[in-house]
Amino acid sequence: MEVKIKAIHFEATDRLNDFIIKKVEKLGKHNEMIGVAEVVLKVVKPETAMNKEASVKLLVPQREDLFASKVANTFEEAVDNCVDALKRQLEKGRREPGKPGRGPEGPGHPGEPGRP
Repeated sequence: MEVKIKAIHFEATDRLNDFIIKKVEKLGKHNEMIGVAEVVLKVVKPETAMNKEASVKLLVPQREDLFASKVANTFEEAVDNCVDALKRQLEKGRREPGKPGRGPEGPGHPGEPGRP
């Protein structure tokens, strides 16, 4: 998986870039088809708490792109939260039947059409 990192109006440190790559590449365990991960970092409002925003977009062939955006006190925390949200999206996608690239096992909610 290729990880593209873009920091808007600041330069990200090597340590931050390494952290992002390490975290985002773990998403490949949930879906081997992920081709590119685009990460955008920006400071929302300087000099306030909760002002670091991270957005992560996963480009997955034969499936809609996945996206998460989170704001936190640090970029590391924001990226962590994005990765957690994307893990849930990837797991949800695996459980939904009838969608391209997704497994046959469904959540089986009662009351769904065709379900008891």
